Amino acid sequence: MCRAEIGLYRVTPGAEALAFVDLSEPSATLPDGLSRDDALARFHVRKGDGRLVSGAAAFAELWSHLPRWRGLARIARWPLVKTLLELTYRAFLKLRPGIVWLFVRFTRRRAR
Repeated sequence: MCRAEIGLYRVTPGAEALAFVDLSEPSATLPDGLSRDDALARFHVRKGDGRLVSGAAAFAELWSHLPRWRGLARIARWPLVKTLLELTYRAFLKLRPGIVWLFVRFTRRRAR
């Protein structure tokens, strides 16, 4: 599911200026102070100043570099919206295993 979303971002105009790193790859270099488990548990983005952000802040940072998504990035940085997005993201992370299970089950059933 995450790969599909990142795939969408990768083909978006402006993405050619960004570096996407799949931290699930064993050869990928992890950022200092971030374990592989922590890296895979949440979405992370390294900002231009070198700081690492995760969760809703990471999405807002990514969106800010993609012309078609910049408006959403501005809204996502409003304090109340930022808080709501982070809470929603945390809830999604808890539901993600079930969502993936349903997706796999549904796609297998359709393939028959």
